[in-house]
Amino acid sequence: MRRLYIVGAGNFGREVLDWAVMIPARERDWEVAGFLDDREDLLNGHRPVAGIVGAPHTFRLEENDLVVCAIGDPSTKLTYCRQLVARGARFTTLIHPSCVIGSGNEIGDGCILCPGAVVTNRVRLGRFVSLDLHATVSHDAVIGDGCTLSPHASVTGHVVLGEAVLLGTHASVLPGVTIGQRAIVGAGAVVTADVADSTTVVGVPARPVRTPDAP
Repeated sequence: MRRLYIVGAGNFGREVLDWAVMIPARERDWEVAGFLDDREDLLNGHRPVAGIVGAPHTFRLEENDLVVCAIGDPSTKLTYCRQLVARGARFTTLIHPSCVIGSGNEIGDGCILCPGAVVTNRVRLGRFVSLDLHATVSHDAVIGDGCTLSPHASVTGHVVLGEAVLLGTHASVLPGVTIGQRAIVGAGAVVTADVADSTTVVGVPARPVRTPDAP
């Protein structure tokens, strides 16, 4: 049996641990071996079934070990993942049994699909994408590496998200919209037009509140 390590022992990491152990044993070839986090006291007061066994940048991974990254912030997540890949880490994808996955989809290594997530048809998820509780990605959408969709976020048909985009809780992106890399969509926002790189948008319809040229 292979060993699975979860990078990040914070709030999302503890959730991912729960979702991982809910995957039936017959559907996986690994057991959770612990968290990788350099904050050694982060789990004080918690009683997870696995503890912190080392730091991501120094822990020695064996050839058959597997990794997932449970860091919510997309840019931070992508940095950690790429550093681990450079060290030879092998990422796996976690899909909770309650997820709905349609046909013709491409799901990259290191993705985490939490309970109730839906991926409909001909969707492409890049590497290290996180779909939180009940997030939905509809037909022909393209989700870039490292993106995080918060609970109940909705990406509709033919949407394109650049790498490291963050969609807040209950955010919606309407059909055909493109969102640039490292953009942030606030909770509850409805995106009706394209969003530039590194821009934060909020509201209904969503409007920019911070752009790369802003002070």
